[in-house]
Amino acid sequence: MSSDPVVCIKDLEKYALAHMSRNERGYSSNGAGKCQTLRENEAAFKRLRLRPRFLRDVSVRDLSTTVLGQRVDMPIGVSPMGALGLFSPNGDLAAAKAATRLKTCMISSTSSNSTLEDVMKSSPEGLKWFQLQVRPDRDSTKKMVQRVELAGYKALVVTVDASYVGRRYQELKNGFKLPPHLKPLNYGKNVVQDHVRNRGHDPALCWKDIAWLRSICSLPIILKGILTAEDARLAVQHGVDGILVSNHGGRQLDGVPATIEALPEIVQAAGEKLEVYMDGGVRTGTDVLKALALGARAVFVGRPVIWGLCYDGEEGVAKVLNILKEEFSLAMALSGTLYKILLSASYFHMTYRW
Repeated sequence: MSSDPVVCIKDLEKYALAHMSRNERGYSSNGAGKCQTLRENEAAFKRLRLRPRFLRDVSVRDLSTTVLGQRVDMPIGVSPMGALGLFSPNGDLAAAKAATRLKTCMISSTSSNSTLEDVMKSSPEGLKWFQLQVRPDRDSTKKMVQRVELAGYKALVVTVDASYVGRRYQELKNGFKLPPHLKPLNYGKNVVQDHVRNRGHDPALCWKDIAWLRSICSLPIILKGILTAEDARLAVQHGVDGILVSNHGGRQLDGVPATIEALPEIVQAAGEKLEVYMDGGVRTGTDVLKALALGARAVFVGRPVIWGLCYDGEEGVAKVLNILKEEFSLAMALSGTLYKILLSASYFHMTYRW
């Protein structure tokens, strides 16, 4: 019998929050405004009910799938997060190595404390996408995109919901600043301070810029932050390859829907034209199952990766991914979901209590 006190993601959260500094805890646990959306990301999953089917042979479950044609062993990947060095030395590299070990996808952040080249070199055999923050200086953005493509990343994940930084009370109260030894190295030494002041986002970013990005690289383009069917239809019209349904972990506009609530209308609007993924609030294997049943191709996790880093670096992140993988496999079996991940919404019933 295992003596490991950590058996679920909530155990890792409890450990991490108890061992973080006030600065680290405020940054990683923070949401915008009154944190309504932050709380709802998890709470909305609890309002979804599973409808299991029995007397099915579930002795063999295949958790593998593809994302943009690339095979992964499970539909659970690592979301992009800045400042992972706060929580473990070389945190970005540790997360990348763990994702590679589990044979799944990691989205590396523009605001990584390691260069995009070093993240790739840490585990070159692993599937990696790159989260792009489009800067007002288009030339610097173009150069970064060229670096991304040259390094071997397989997709651009363009953040669209951060024209300005959300008002995060805890960060303001703590006067949050990155320690001097942690810098967003992808920007280079000459623009580090500019990045710290405005986070590097361009408030003028709009749909025409998607065509510009398409013109400067050959990578598939995924839009991260779409929350409505209207924008999903525009994404289809502009020929993007995927949508990552996300509300930035509740850190941008407070009061928007939980991502699992926004997911069905976006899946319906996207149809067969592009792949749809989601992040936000995924804490259990049944959460993964619910997201896939509602049409997500895969889910990505953010804060649990931070908790894993706090717990035991690369091994902690691998533990997070293994817990979710095992729970998801069991949820498939207990719900009567067969073979490949081709889930039907008819397996489930969704009830919202407003």
